[in-house]
Amino acid sequence: MHRDGWSYVNQTYAAVRQTAVWCYRGGSISAEPRINDRIRVPEVRLVGPSGEQVGIVPLAKALELAQEYDLDLVEVAATARPPVCKLMDYGKFKYESAMKAREARKNQAHTVIKEMKLRPKIDPHDYDTKKGHVVRFLKQGDKVKITIMFRGREQSRPELGYRLLQRLAEDVADLGFVESNPKQDGRNMIMVLGPHKKKTEAMAEARQAQEARKAEAKANPGKSQNAAESDVAEGGEDAEASAEAPAEASAEA
Repeated sequence: MHRDGWSYVNQTYAAVRQTAVWCYRGGSISAEPRINDRIRVPEVRLVGPSGEQVGIVPLAKALELAQEYDLDLVEVAATARPPVCKLMDYGKFKYESAMKAREARKNQAHTVIKEMKLRPKIDPHDYDTKKGHVVRFLKQGDKVKITIMFRGREQSRPELGYRLLQRLAEDVADLGFVESNPKQDGRNMIMVLGPHKKKTEAMAEARQAQEARKAEAKANPGKSQNAAESDVAEGGEDAEASAEAPAEASAEA
């Protein structure tokens, strides 16, 4: 092979090797499609603005059509032979794609495992408070890990914790089910409750309720001051309960 040919091969090999090393070290090749003058092929399979098939045309002709329509020529299938390009408003396309991705992330449900800790000899008032938090967590579509903490001689009476867990499971049976049966874990006894309602359903219901409240407020702008103050007070109580829940979830009974 001619010396110039070998030089070209060596340069290409060096460039490929440098790119591979860069990617291995955490770099990435841009996923952005090539547009307009960045497209470097002699001809393309062109798709019109409305999705109609124009056919295989020279690149110069495709760029000319893009200029006539005041649109961008976007390479949508680079591996095809010839590459497939489409006439579109690329800025608008990127914006709509970002909005769709944002909406998808917004509607994405993440299952959260809450934790509630109790003592075997919990008093009735504290039990009702803890149960209220468990009910709220299950309504939100979250799992709840219930931990019974034994101390001293209580460790010789595991049946107390077992009966307490069974009682709690029965009290919230309409909202959740026992996903993991009670089991001893050192000085603790653990049970996991799962919600009947999926997280996505709980989120959808919460959004519907919020929209219904907004619609009601819009339909009744002349609401009395007393009713408005009542709503504010209820909102304050809900916020206080929400702030208290994490502390209750980790505090001992």
